[in-house]
Amino acid sequence: MAKKSTTEKIFDALCNDFKIVNATGSIRFDLNKFDITVKQNSVVGNILEEWLANWFDSQGYTNIHNTKQTPPDFWLNPKDMTKDLLEVKCFYRGPGFDIANFISYVKEIVEKPYRLHSKYLLLKYDMNPETGIVTIENAWLKNVWEICSSSGPRPIKVQEKSKVIYNIRPATWYAEQTEYPVFECLVDFLAAIEQTLYDYSQTRSTLAEGWAQKLCEAYKKHYGTELILPRWYDIKEKYYQPKEKK
Repeated sequence: MAKKSTTEKIFDALCNDFKIVNATGSIRFDLNKFDITVKQNSVVGNILEEWLANWFDSQGYTNIHNTKQTPPDFWLNPKDMTKDLLEVKCFYRGPGFDIANFISYVKEIVEKPYRLHSKYLLLKYDMNPETGIVTIENAWLKNVWEICSSSGPRPIKVQEKSKVIYNIRPATWYAEQTEYPVFECLVDFLAAIEQTLYDYSQTRSTLAEGWAQKLCEAYKKHYGTELILPRWYDIKEKYYQPKEKK
């Protein structure tokens, strides 16, 4: 019988029952009875996501694995696909993945405000280039604002080339000290996005005006809770100060 799953339950099972942190494995490829151990780390993320889908099924957790290039990677509540959305991000050494396309994301969260509460399963791995052994070094379950930060050029860290913004990029959330700490809450994260929309020439006159109001209205309609976004310039000092070591 399928077990109802939530992102928190699955993360707890992965870490405490399966003990995924420090787990090791390898990737084998067999072609016409000639097999190799894969030693290129570029394929590990996709393999881990596929492994997770099969592990969820083996444990009897309800889920739908989204194999398309659109988010989320998993719906864990097939009866209500606005809840328990899970994104899987795997990375080697440092978090160089994309969180989302910037323009697509700011439009989508107005249409689907529940995407703001997608959880991110983050797996940091190492791969021995000589043996191909993969080691899961750490695992986290985070909200989107807990893995995002400001940067020097923009209120929110983005991938930008020739003054064109492409993707929202992650902070190094696990660093003990950083010049740009992660956002403390959802509304601060949204305030940074709103200010970036105003600062960015390609969205200033097309998306920025009224974006926050539309988002807050959609959020209240869906959750019954009112969002109050601060002005970015009232809070930005919190996000440009070096983070103290604990």
